[in-house]
Amino acid sequence: MNRCAAIVSLLGLGGCMVGPNYQAPRLAAPPAFGEQAAAQATSDKVDLSRWWKQLGDPTLDSLIDRALAQNLDVKTAASRLREARAQITVARAGLFPTASASAIAARRDAQSGSSGTPPTGTAGGAAGAAASTAAAGLSLPKHLEVYSIGVDADWEVDIFGGARRGIESAEAQAEAAHWQARDAEVALSAEVAKAYMTLRLAQARRAEADADVARLNDLFSLIAARRKAGVVTELDVNQQRQAIHALSVLLAQPPMALQDELAPARPLPATPVTLPVGLPSELLERRPDVRVAERNLASATADIGVATAALYPKLDLLGLASFAGTDFSSLLSRRNFSTIGVADGSWTLFDAGRARAAVKAKREAATQADLAYRKALLTALQEVEDALSSRTSDTRQQALLAADLKTAQDSAALADARYKAGLTPFIDVLQAQGAVTQANDELLSAQAAVVGDAVTLFTALGGGWSN
Repeated sequence: MNRCAAIVSLLGLGGCMVGPNYQAPRLAAPPAFGEQAAAQATSDKVDLSRWWKQLGDPTLDSLIDRALAQNLDVKTAASRLREARAQITVARAGLFPTASASAIAARRDAQSGSSGTPPTGTAGGAAGAAASTAAAGLSLPKHLEVYSIGVDADWEVDIFGGARRGIESAEAQAEAAHWQARDAEVALSAEVAKAYMTLRLAQARRAEADADVARLNDLFSLIAARRKAGVVTELDVNQQRQAIHALSVLLAQPPMALQDELAPARPLPATPVTLPVGLPSELLERRPDVRVAERNLASATADIGVATAALYPKLDLLGLASFAGTDFSSLLSRRNFSTIGVADGSWTLFDAGRARAAVKAKREAATQADLAYRKALLTALQEVEDALSSRTSDTRQQALLAADLKTAQDSAALADARYKAGLTPFIDVLQAQGAVTQANDELLSAQAAVVGDAVTLFTALGGGWSN
């Protein structure tokens, strides 16, 4: 009775968990983004899971949807998530006993006068015991059969919570893998959108160049016009091809798979008028990389407890129940049944400071994870502010370039009229038209930059994933 009480008391210690209990740090965020007003941004909280819908381009919608379903990096991240979840089961198994079954059949046939020789036939625990008995000078029958069947169990009691801290760490790592998968979706949607912008900008520049050649061809020969205006370069063609190659690979397709679909020129996607950026504090919940950093900190904190538990005693409970006998037909009879119970306690007294150094190392790892979490938030805030600032600057530049294009077009119209009236030489017309070509090209680049700023901002806000 006293022994049972002692065991129960030891098991009661299982409620003890060494190491720190995790609490997420309270990180301070500014009340609003500094560039918010200048960039026509609002603090409205909206769903950014499919931010590309705001660009109003069905082709882009289709490309991103297919990429999210087919991209190899996203599939790899999903596989890592499943792996991390399986590790939770591995960690939880440490709380429970392990059990195994065994069976032995041994037979000894000895020649006359050789009773002290080891048995022949199947080797096993029972046969080894018979051999030891013979070696001790005891008389054994010339023919001996031994049979045994049993179940044994081993349980390391989680007295100080090392196994439970391991479960906490595994669960945090699985959650981190979940957010890493979401982060892969965010990065992929932005990468597809940017490659698509590159394609449509190259196509728009080439279309404008072709239109410019057509205009000049009415006044001069096509070859001279090409030479003077410097239009339709091989660079535009190469940019289109490379953008199509990149988009195809992002969709897990061969590089030329989307050639027929994307070769026809289309205008640049529309620019969102307002940007619902929300509040800076929302980045703690919305940015997948920030969530990953926080979960890594939780896992590192739990690992301190795992290492600390190694400083304390261990208790293993072992049990064996078996049937053993020399007659197989009556092996399962009650008289052949026996049980053994063992409580095995151990405590490392000297390891040259290894266990304590391991605890210190885990504490430093948790410190690093805490710093990484804080840096992740600061980086997120900076990226949003930079994106808002770039949008403000590029929007102003777009307006200025639009005015420059209008001025260049008016000047070209005047030069054309004066040339037709015989008041100016033809070189004035070419120069004026060249100015229009340059202004139009710069405006297209500015329009693409503004749309690109929106893509960068949506990415910085953590848009592009859904539960």
